[in-house]
Amino acid sequence: MVKDNFLSGRIVLMSAFGLILFLLPHSIALKEGDCEVCVKTVDVFVNTLSEEVKKDTKRIEEEFRSFCKKSKNKEQRFCYYLGGVEDSATGILGELSKPISWSMPAEKICEKLKKKDAQICDLRYDKQIDVNAVDLKKLKVRDLKKILSDWDEECDGCLEKTDFIKRIEELKHKYVKTEL
Repeated sequence: MVKDNFLSGRIVLMSAFGLILFLLPHSIALKEGDCEVCVKTVDVFVNTLSEEVKKDTKRIEEEFRSFCKKSKNKEQRFCYYLGGVEDSATGILGELSKPISWSMPAEKICEKLKKKDAQICDLRYDKQIDVNAVDLKKLKVRDLKKILSDWDEECDGCLEKTDFIKRIEELKHKYVKTEL
């Protein structure tokens, strides 16, 4: 009787342990939209590499540092987290270069990076502002500045909201396609 209780208790425990092991990989896997900056940046970066470079981790790291010098906004922040820019506090480029050399997909690379530093997957792209559909007067100055920044434009001498709106209206034809 005691032996039967011990045996059935052990079976229940092993079943629970098996279930946990089964579910563990699924809980670590990325969900739809997770790590969007990481996945996109890794994809773009990998597509810039030649097949020869993809086999050498040191060259991958050198190329990533060069890639990071040209990046900006969220991609620049991603580079900072990995150690791809000079002022980075940490350096986990090996966690990127090795999986790339193994031809691991970007989603899996980002899963591994998330385990090392969760901030990497906290990066999200800002929602784009449709300049044609929005009333510029209702936007905050910060949003107006962001529009100009996205266009790589500046507003020298702009002090008031109306100055930023005027500058955007001047440049709108250059950056925004109008639908007929």
